[in-house]
Amino acid sequence: MNVQLDVNTNMLTGKQKIDYYNNSPDKLDKLFFHLYWNAFQPNSMMDMRSRELGKHLINGRYDWDPRVKDRISQLKPDEAGFQKIISFKMNGISQPFFYHETILEVKLKSPILPSSKVLLEVEFESQVPLQVRRAGRDNPNTGVRYSMSQWYPKICEYDKDGWHPNPYVAREFYGVWGDFEVNIRIDKKYKLGATGTLVNAAEIGWGYDKDTGELKPVNAATRLWRFSGSRVHDFVWAADTAYRHISRKTYAGGPVVHVIYRPKRTDANPDSAWRVLADAAVKVLPFIEKNFGKYPYPQYSFIQGGDGGMEYPMATLVSGPSLGTAFHEWMHSWYQMILGFNESKYAWMDEGFTNFAEDRVMKFHKGRPSAEDYRDMLKSASSNDNIRNLLEYLPEDHADGYAGYFNLVKSGLQEPLTTHADHYETNYAYSVSSYSKGQVFLSQLGYILGDSVRDKILLSFYEKWKFRHPDADDFIRLAEEKSGIQLDWYKEYWIEGTKTINYSIDSLWEQQGKTKIRLKRIGNMPMPVDLRISFKDSATEDHLVPLDLMFGNKRPENPKHTSFVEAPWKWTHPTYIVETSRRLTDLRSVEIDPSRRMADVDRKNNKLSLDW
Repeated sequence: MNVQLDVNTNMLTGKQKIDYYNNSPDKLDKLFFHLYWNAFQPNSMMDMRSRELGKHLINGRYDWDPRVKDRISQLKPDEAGFQKIISFKMNGISQPFFYHETILEVKLKSPILPSSKVLLEVEFESQVPLQVRRAGRDNPNTGVRYSMSQWYPKICEYDKDGWHPNPYVAREFYGVWGDFEVNIRIDKKYKLGATGTLVNAAEIGWGYDKDTGELKPVNAATRLWRFSGSRVHDFVWAADTAYRHISRKTYAGGPVVHVIYRPKRTDANPDSAWRVLADAAVKVLPFIEKNFGKYPYPQYSFIQGGDGGMEYPMATLVSGPSLGTAFHEWMHSWYQMILGFNESKYAWMDEGFTNFAEDRVMKFHKGRPSAEDYRDMLKSASSNDNIRNLLEYLPEDHADGYAGYFNLVKSGLQEPLTTHADHYETNYAYSVSSYSKGQVFLSQLGYILGDSVRDKILLSFYEKWKFRHPDADDFIRLAEEKSGIQLDWYKEYWIEGTKTINYSIDSLWEQQGKTKIRLKRIGNMPMPVDLRISFKDSATEDHLVPLDLMFGNKRPENPKHTSFVEAPWKWTHPTYIVETSRRLTDLRSVEIDPSRRMADVDRKNNKLSLDW
């Protein structure tokens, strides 16, 4: 792509040359492209959807994205965004095209045959909208001039399910991997951060060619920035005259980390928090690669821009230097940029897996589990007894994910995770389902299989499926292969439905010198059950009760504990009896799932303490 941005008119003009490979067995008689910025016009689908959802109150708050609200409806002609196609050619021949707001349909005069390549040439012009959602100019919160995301005509993905021309209504994204060469011409005063590596770093300077420095002088009024990125499915850039640049080397042969930000004049030390971010990234990368797989690109850039945090290949836009946001967006490199989920269909894999990874990275960085942060936050916010009770039942890790999921269940607004990201009835249900319930999916998988087995599955999944667009079935199949346990029931209940988990201790009695403990399933989702029996002499017994649908069982996770693997609990049976050889009066307590990893919606009946 060769593009030029006029900073006076906010008009972007560009030309694309695309070598498009049809790697499918199908003959393609049409193409689809995304034209995202056409969403930033009054009465667009994004505008109307936001305003319609904003009519509903949930927990005392209007259910619209607070970054969007009704702002699109108020955009003036010179503030709106648009993307127009000037010409479209395939192999030098003009092709007819049709607009469907944020989707361009190209009806080809001759089809693209299987296993063939064509040259697409696209000329386009766009107006950069005011900052509304992810992309835009003149952000009033950060002061950043240009956040250039979803900014070019982007070809839609064609996979085993066919074309995916998802309109830009709110979320999410799915893209084609390619090798990008992007040449950006802009006013010479502007400084850029972007996907890819800067090819002409020696001409630009400003820390790209060495650790520190200023932009190198040019005689012309504009400057050309040349970026290159391989095996990426999107390209982002941002520009501002006041940007500062920090770079860090990670380890020998490892990627370079860039931090590009616009300091606030009101900050006493405007660079400090961003330097903390740069140093933290260097610290956590070895941990990330050990647990989630090796980062395959030569660089990563944290760029101040956008409206919060939004991930792209080799870069993210962040509104500030928050480590939680930065780690989350960086982990999207693994759970989106490299694996390449269809986010619209599998938003819970995209956001949930990333939330899970972010929590582990933050724990490593801080040296303490997320529950401590979550407890501190809630305790400072309220002294409500309900909050204190909730904290008592949260696990040490991924506490915020479990809390979000429990609140969603209580709201009655839960929808299956198979719901298309744009088609949830509420923004609230989408957010909590994708981020929280998706996160709990992995944490709870550790409860079912064992954390160490789950962690090996995540690494194997990454190695097998990177750059291949896996889906939920691919993950489940690999998890079954690595664990030897059947998991189709888990996918059916947790992903495809909204049934909840609720187990209780029903009764205890002694018979012929042995203690019997009857467990009861109250909820509609069956699960394996970990039962811990604690005795007055400080001894413990862990009884692992597999679910019959698993056709196997996890191994005891703590070798220091006396553990017993019981016969499977048939899912059709509402009760199950566990037996211990100790006398009833020897017992001090009995607890279902002492790790709290099982997302039991009512843990008050999970533990029975005995005072003899």
